[in-house]
Amino acid sequence: MKKNVLKIGELAARSGLTVRALHHYDSIGLLTPSARADSGYRLYNSADVARLHRIQALRKFGMSLSDIATFLASPDAPFADIVAQQITALDQQIKQASTLREQLNRLQQQMSGDGDPALEDWLGTLEHMKLYEQYFTPDELRRLPFWQQDARRNAKWRAMTATLKSLMERGAPPDSAEASALAQRWMETLEQDTGANLEFAMRMTNMLQQQKDAGTDSPIDAKVQQYIYLGEAFTARKMRIYANYLTEEEMQQLRATSTRPSIDSTALYLNIQRQMENGVSPEDPASQALAREWQQLIRSRIGDSPDLQARIDLAHDSEPELLKGTWVSQATVDYIRKAVAACGPV
Repeated sequence: MKKNVLKIGELAARSGLTVRALHHYDSIGLLTPSARADSGYRLYNSADVARLHRIQALRKFGMSLSDIATFLASPDAPFADIVAQQITALDQQIKQASTLREQLNRLQQQMSGDGDPALEDWLGTLEHMKLYEQYFTPDELRRLPFWQQDARRNAKWRAMTATLKSLMERGAPPDSAEASALAQRWMETLEQDTGANLEFAMRMTNMLQQQKDAGTDSPIDAKVQQYIYLGEAFTARKMRIYANYLTEEEMQQLRATSTRPSIDSTALYLNIQRQMENGVSPEDPASQALAREWQQLIRSRIGDSPDLQARIDLAHDSEPELLKGTWVSQATVDYIRKAVAACGPV
């Protein structure tokens, strides 16, 4: 047998694949051995091995076998780019090793002063670090206060967590005054620790939801999310403030709609905020389109009552606390009002 051809078992051993996998590649026409031995056995030549290398490279980039077949069938397939991408992947592995070292240093700082952490504490913290890194770039993490370990901040979170655990163990309802006050502190602290960046907050919300949908552990316990993050205790505090300005009938309507998912409104806030930060005038057509979306959202929440809207606006003007912990600034609210006013009558 020639030295430049391989039997299927030899290729499997050299490539790290199984014979079964190579048979599968052959059966779907992805990699068919081109050479033959005198005995009739099919053999893999150098061109076949080169094609297998391309297949393995593309698999590492997440491509399906059918997509790989389509890609390789193209006469203009940029195979040189595949090698370049593999080099990039190796560079990324080196970078990840460096990042892991930083994580361990950060973990060491986080655990200092609290005695020897249990194994699950170490592993849990590392898993959560890895999770956050899936949603934030290294530069973004450096800009997030919560990512930078600080003894005073950690102590504050531990104290709030202990209070929350006590409330939940005692069965304190989310709408109790004590729970609502904690929720307000919790959300304001979280707003500060995300740099008051609405996009970062939205990304964290998506992260928690995806972890929940996947049935995997989340940095925030599901019960805590329901008690505070999903708005039960936090919303209850807001409702008590609104009650000073609205009728009981209006409050019933507001309470009913306040439990609806707020992802759409958060995304709309974010788009409006970007318009404002980019210096786009409230009278600009793009701003007007966002303002009309905003009006539709408000009508879906409170109906089409100018008087009710005026009283809600009065509540926000009189009670700055309503915006605390929401990642929405007064400047954004003012911008929305100007854009809505510029739209004229609906």
